[in-house]
Amino acid sequence: MHKYLRAVGFSDIKLKKDLKPYIREIIMAPDSTEIAEDDGEDIFVQIYKEYADGMGLMLCGLVNDKDEFELEYYYPQFNGTGITSKEDIIVEGHAEKESYAGVCEDVKVGVSLIFYLQNVCEYKNERRLNPVRSVGTDTTLSALSLSGKILFPIDKTEQQIKVTKEATKNRNNLIEAARKGDEDAIESLTLEDMDTYSMISRRILKEDILSLVDNYFMPYGVECDKYSILGEIEDWNLVKNKSTGEEVYRLTVNTNELIFDVCINKVDLLGEPAIGRRFKGTIWLQGKINYQR
Repeated sequence: MHKYLRAVGFSDIKLKKDLKPYIREIIMAPDSTEIAEDDGEDIFVQIYKEYADGMGLMLCGLVNDKDEFELEYYYPQFNGTGITSKEDIIVEGHAEKESYAGVCEDVKVGVSLIFYLQNVCEYKNERRLNPVRSVGTDTTLSALSLSGKILFPIDKTEQQIKVTKEATKNRNNLIEAARKGDEDAIESLTLEDMDTYSMISRRILKEDILSLVDNYFMPYGVECDKYSILGEIEDWNLVKNKSTGEEVYRLTVNTNELIFDVCINKVDLLGEPAIGRRFKGTIWLQGKINYQR
């Protein structure tokens, strides 16, 4: 079973047989159906049904010779809002099934963003119609979480906030220059990292680490689309799964100036969310490429 089902309010699904009624319901009354057909390839289908605001279950499969849908795999989907990144995207297929990963080199987080692609049919159709065209530059990211906690914000003055934003902007410019081979930028980043390490080593003896680190975004575990994050909550609301009645939090989180929505079951979140507080947890990153028409 997909362990992230509980993140969208399906913690009651423990066995494969528990999922069968939902699969039948989705196939009989979907909210949306997408089809991708390539010459010489099977017809790929995505069937989606929403069970709460912006979240639901996605069924993916093929059409057989009898024009019947055959389920290949499923996953819980959470649709984010807004534009998270405008960097170019590289899409790579997974080896074991007809699913894809998107890779985005965004300087704001300093690591390659790898996410589970949601709009596979749209990507396949776009690739077929425009094989030489870039896949797009706008991406909406979202995330599912199984565990998280709410932290109080770090007390900062207006001047400190202004200085931090300016420093972040300057660092992003240096990272961009370093990627282009600028040796001065590489040296500046190296010295900056050494100074940061030295400062944290001194202060950690007397201060808590979460009072020193305002936010972070870093890989988690061995799976490439899992991350550990700490970020400021910019917005939140509580929604209810209309099938199970379970309550789920939707959090808009800002980490390293990367803004995206996080979905987590209410029982899995420790603390009460509020604008300005921070969310700390592990996430499974999903994303949708917004094609320019």
